[in-house]
Amino acid sequence: MAGYDDRDGFIWMDGKLVPWRDANVHILTHAMHYASSVFEGERAYGGKIFKSVEHSERLRFSASQIDFEVPYTVEEIEAAKYEVMKANNLTDAYVRAVAWRGAGEDMGVASARNPVRMAVAVWEWGAYYGDAKMKGAKLDISKWKRPSPETIPSAAKAAGLYMICTMSKHAAEAKGCSDAMMFDYRGYVAEATGANIFFVKDGEVHTPKPDCFLNGITRQTVIGMLKDRQVKVHERHIEPGELEGFEQCWLTGTAAEVTPVGQIGDYNFEVGALTREMSNAYETLVRA
Repeated sequence: MAGYDDRDGFIWMDGKLVPWRDANVHILTHAMHYASSVFEGERAYGGKIFKSVEHSERLRFSASQIDFEVPYTVEEIEAAKYEVMKANNLTDAYVRAVAWRGAGEDMGVASARNPVRMAVAVWEWGAYYGDAKMKGAKLDISKWKRPSPETIPSAAKAAGLYMICTMSKHAAEAKGCSDAMMFDYRGYVAEATGANIFFVKDGEVHTPKPDCFLNGITRQTVIGMLKDRQVKVHERHIEPGELEGFEQCWLTGTAAEVTPVGQIGDYNFEVGALTREMSNAYETLVRA
């Protein structure tokens, strides 16, 4: 498979379609040195991007949280996403919108004089965790913790917040796992490296309170689906010791969709009826 820098097709960049291999930035781009970048991961099903407007709104919100403004309206971002899908003849695709501080007059920590740039790329991307939807993903427990909201803008989907996620996932993969679960700075269960997490016990669902990590759009969607089914959902702080008592577990995210978890560290979970129901129901919903 070709690398992501060497493909046919087009990427939308700063208001126009650019041949894929030409969609480049200068080495002194501020975001490369100081992580002044925000992004969105989205999926299109049958030509329609699921929760597209909400993702575009969050992109602009995330930028505001790290002190810059995306130079495109929500409507313009929406048009760009569908334009690039059409240019690449894709109806089922992963959509990556990204905005960043580019190269300009500033090359120190401050970058107020540098232009803000934006791009949208789309490509075909299958199941994020491979065959985990059948047997359940295997997760490591990360040594890195999600930091306090006093140290980072935790409500933003900002590139810099993913550095410890990359490190955690690399360590997990080296152990034969698909991903890693992270605790937060207080020691509570937080999330996986790129997905929110849910647990089932006695027919009720428990999920960490997103007060120091991203409250995912898929997470919010699944909570709504559970409530529609009259399933009680507890959004709360979850102690590590509680993992032993949970019966089922799943992850949610745009890339992950709803993926069952079979193991976290030494704790095992069944891929039970509610987990399968939510996974199947989500697949139905996104294609409706």
